[in-house]
Amino acid sequence: MSIGKSLLTLIGGTICAGLLGAVALAPAAGMTGFAAARTQATMESNLADLTEGMTPGVTTITDVHGEPLAWLYDQRRYEVPSEAISTNMKEAIVSIEDRRFYEHEGVDIQGTMRALITNILSGGVEQGASTLNQQYVKNYLLLVAATDKKEQAAATERSVSRKLREMRMASDLDKLLSKDQILTRYLNLVPFGHGAFGIEAAAKTYFGISAAELTVPQAAMLAGMVQSSSYLDPYSNEEGVLNRRNLVLETMVSRGVITQAEATQYASEPLGVLPEPLGLPNGCITAGDNGFMCDYALNYLESKGLSREDIKNGAFTIETTLDPEIQQAAHEVIAAHVSPTAPGVAEVLNIVEPGEESRNILAMTSSRSYGLELEQGQTVLPQPASLVGNGAGSVFKIFTAAVALKEGLGLDSQLEVPTRIELKGMGDGGAKNCPPDTYCVENAGVYPPKLSLRDALAQSPNTSFVNLIQEVGVSPVVDMAVALGLRSYSAPGTFNEQSSIADYVKDHNLGSFTLGPTPVNALELSNVGATLASGGRWCEPNPISKVTDRFGNEVFIDRPACEDVLDKEIAAALMQGMSTDATVGTAAAAAKSTNWTKPVAVKTGTTESHQSSAFIGFNSGFAAAPYIYNDGTTVTSLCTSPVRQCEEGSLFGGNEPAHSWFQLANRIPAATAGEIPQLKPDYSRGTTHSFLQSLVGKKREDAMKILQEHRYSVYTRIVRGNGLPKGQVVRATSEDPLLNEGSQITLEISDGSAAPLPTTIAPPVVTNRPEAPLPEITINTDELNALLDRLQAN
Repeated sequence: MSIGKSLLTLIGGTICAGLLGAVALAPAAGMTGFAAARTQATMESNLADLTEGMTPGVTTITDVHGEPLAWLYDQRRYEVPSEAISTNMKEAIVSIEDRRFYEHEGVDIQGTMRALITNILSGGVEQGASTLNQQYVKNYLLLVAATDKKEQAAATERSVSRKLREMRMASDLDKLLSKDQILTRYLNLVPFGHGAFGIEAAAKTYFGISAAELTVPQAAMLAGMVQSSSYLDPYSNEEGVLNRRNLVLETMVSRGVITQAEATQYASEPLGVLPEPLGLPNGCITAGDNGFMCDYALNYLESKGLSREDIKNGAFTIETTLDPEIQQAAHEVIAAHVSPTAPGVAEVLNIVEPGEESRNILAMTSSRSYGLELEQGQTVLPQPASLVGNGAGSVFKIFTAAVALKEGLGLDSQLEVPTRIELKGMGDGGAKNCPPDTYCVENAGVYPPKLSLRDALAQSPNTSFVNLIQEVGVSPVVDMAVALGLRSYSAPGTFNEQSSIADYVKDHNLGSFTLGPTPVNALELSNVGATLASGGRWCEPNPISKVTDRFGNEVFIDRPACEDVLDKEIAAALMQGMSTDATVGTAAAAAKSTNWTKPVAVKTGTTESHQSSAFIGFNSGFAAAPYIYNDGTTVTSLCTSPVRQCEEGSLFGGNEPAHSWFQLANRIPAATAGEIPQLKPDYSRGTTHSFLQSLVGKKREDAMKILQEHRYSVYTRIVRGNGLPKGQVVRATSEDPLLNEGSQITLEISDGSAAPLPTTIAPPVVTNRPEAPLPEITINTDELNALLDRLQAN
């Protein structure tokens, strides 16, 4: 070694040792004590992150079978372990970037001092001489730690202080990690151009292989590109990349990694890159018609605390519940009924799987294609899972029916079917020629004077259900709708800035709610069907099968517990009542045209203005609610065959929405195999009848006590005992199909014998308070009995 070189080494070693020893003080120059402490803390935090080595990666979103739907990332990087990187790559990068990597302790003293002396004399940074440790630190601070442009600028500023901090961290890193760990993390971190970050992405991008398969010349090319991946681009600067690759090969010869003969042979070969760089689609926008589900899944996870930023950088695997076969069938069916390019109208559909402990979304789609080409009818709006349209129409009658069944009405109970009704205190407007402050309703068709609840669900007279919601109360019906699945109705601000839809309807006691005039979230409507099909048990619609992190650990998702919101027997009764619609009701024609003969509960719906229409259908294996609505800037009536915007309005829920459901269900085995539960006899005649029957045989005073507790009005009379002991109830009846406070009940009390000789009649006794006495007046009825005998003889 020459005297000059020895002196330089001695001076350099002395200066460098001093600098390294004092570098912790370097940030304090020109700073307050607080600022210096903060800078030191930042360095320590960054060092901890560097040691852990977490880098941004690619998150993969898959269908339920694990097949990719989309990828999300800021930096396309696939972190791989050391053994998954070829030795050729490791040797090539060390040879060209840091040939003394295995000898130094994080900082190359000789090279650094040459650069430092030059830099100090120039007053800035003119030379680098960075080790792989230092490059790892610099790239990590730039690509991972920096969260804004200011931090990115700080990570790359050309200053002595930045260089000193980098050296200190590089030196400390060498004490905490092995050489192979540092080298592996470096190769997993650095950019290689064309959006490839890390060696695995680079190998795929340029050669279509894994990092483990890289040959010597391939590794040499990639190692050479690190110097400037934008300039050294094999697609725009082939000659420059060739020269740089061959230089790397020569450095490998000088280190004894390969022979000169091998280097000469490799240098004669072409680069051998793919015809064009192999990239990777980014975002739900690349998922095609699966994009609606992809986007909904990300929003769902964000609501659970896993932000999109975390997802884009976290290298997660997100397995959705989307079934690709069912999804394809769903999109094909609705796109066949509503043209994807039809101006201002769309059909949306979600398929939800019933279940008592889960509620998986199997498909989510729109007749619109998912995309950004608006002129081609595409959209990225979350149509299938948003409050949209003018309502589901008569589908909402099922909520009123559910409350009526709960209150005691039976499927065979008779409902009045007036041609027109005018109600006070239930809103205003409605049918033509309606008086002020009055809600007026007329039927769209001609009906008999009375219909059973079962037939009313099938034939859908408006007046019967508006009368029924007046009787059972608007608030319980709204609460039932929310409980069964329309959960967004209770969200603040869904009606206006101050009110939710539910609160507004209840506060104004709007009888029109049973006719479904409010916007609908089609996913929630499908889930209403799944709730009823699951025995009245609500579960949150779920788009996620599981999420795993980069290490394969499953990520916990905090889901709300399922809730029993309706008695199982009442849910079964409602499903039985709704099943008639598919055989003799408004959905019968659609069912017949598709040869549907399987058990199903259904309901059609159309808004009065024909601005939207819906259909809900479900059984134990399948629930879906096709919904057609105005999705353009112009809101007008809709017509059928084909579905389009029009003036007159001819679209009904029994048209395209019903046909969509039956055609789709015929393609889904779970739907054709689904069942609906059997009906208990009590729910045919109603639980009111069952309650009254339960009084038969009780002592008069016991029956009266029960009725007093319910605050019913009571009429008693003495009749033939028919074998029952004296004073026991022979029969209990009421003219009211639903028993409310004040409803009149007649008790017939046994006289103790089977002979036709009643001795007393108690006059009507009204008792609206439990504590009210029940006076009984006994009168002689001989003359009355004689009159009755004569009438009977005649």
